[in-house]
Formats: sequence, C-alpha cells, structure tokens
Amino acid sequence: MSEQSETLRQSRVGKRPVPVPAGVTVTISGDRAVKVKGPKGELERTFHDDVVIKQTGEGVVVTPNGKPRRFAQFQGLSRALLRNMIEGVSDGYKISLDLFGVGYRATIEGQTLTLSLGLSHQVVHTLRPGVSATIETIDDGGTKRPRVHLASCNKESLGQDAAQIRSYRPPEPYKGKGVRYTGERIREKAGKTGS
Repeated sequence: MSEQSETLRQSRVGKRPVPVPAGVTVTISGDRAVKVKGPKGELERTFHDDVVIKQTGEGVVVTPNGKPRRFAQFQGLSRALLRNMIEGVSDGYKISLDLFGVGYRATIEGQTLTLSLGLSHQVVHTLRPGVSATIETIDDGGTKRPRVHLASCNKESLGQDAAQIRSYRPPEPYKGKGVRYTGERIREKAGKTGS
C-alpha cells in the first residue's frame, strides 16, 4: 500500500467491502462502469471519476483514483449505491401506497397506472422502466380502500415513482384524505368548531 493511500482520509462505512451474494454477478469495466446481474434483474451505473471500483475476495470495494482531496466525498456515496444495486438484483425493493378517500380507485394496465383521487380528472401515471405495480383491496374495519404495491430492483426509480404518485394527492391534515405510504402516520389537526 502506498504512503498516499495510507494517509488518505476515508469514510468509515465507505471503506468496507460490499458482499456479493450467491446468484449475483458483478462485472466491472474501465474501473468505474459496473453492471450487476441477479435473479431480480440487471442494473448498470457509471461512478464518479475520483473512485475506482474493484472486486476482491471479500466483495466489491471502493478505492481512490489518485485524487485524495475529493475522494472522501464520494466513497460513502459510491458504496451505498453499489450496495443498493446488489441488494436490488438479489432481493428487490417494495413500496406500498394506500389511497384514503371516498371513491378513490386505482387500475393498472401495462406500465400505466390510472388513479381516481377525487379530482376533476383522472390521474394517469406512467411507471418508470423496471417498476411493476399490483393493486390490492384492503378491508379496514368494514371500509374498503385500494392499496398500490410497487416493486423494482432499482431503488432510485421505485422511490421516485412512489413519491410522484403520493404528490398527486398528499394527505391533508383534517380528515387524512389522500395518498400515503403504508404505515405512514398523519398528524391530524382539529377542525374549526361552531360557536
């Protein structure tokens, strides 16, 4: 190990190797372009110039590219992105959204999700490539409501789709109507009372 790399400031988490589970293959080309393939899909990403991605016996590690000043900024980020890619293609990611409101409905056809959210028009949302959706009807104490399940191996695309769907009708604080993540708690305000 060179003197420069010994004195290099490294991220405490970023320097740990990312383990590669069985059934997942990691292909590194040109020190920065990484392709990960597994049972849930395939992902590809090119990382920042200041990092080099290497595969060792312990897993995949993020090492410096001869520019120690900026390396620490990108080491932890690069490792987190790598870990998300490997976990995504091996196990996948899921997010569920609940639709609270009278007449709120959801239908899915291919990559097109159509939502009735009490607006003057239906909301048509096209899912990003690699994101799939299923719709389930939940019976909560005699009240039925739709629940949208989103799944993907790409955590970034999945999170963006879920956030965009929620933004069409964010939950309001008085009656809690709107689109919310499953398990999300809304702090409700007391309405005005008549004198």
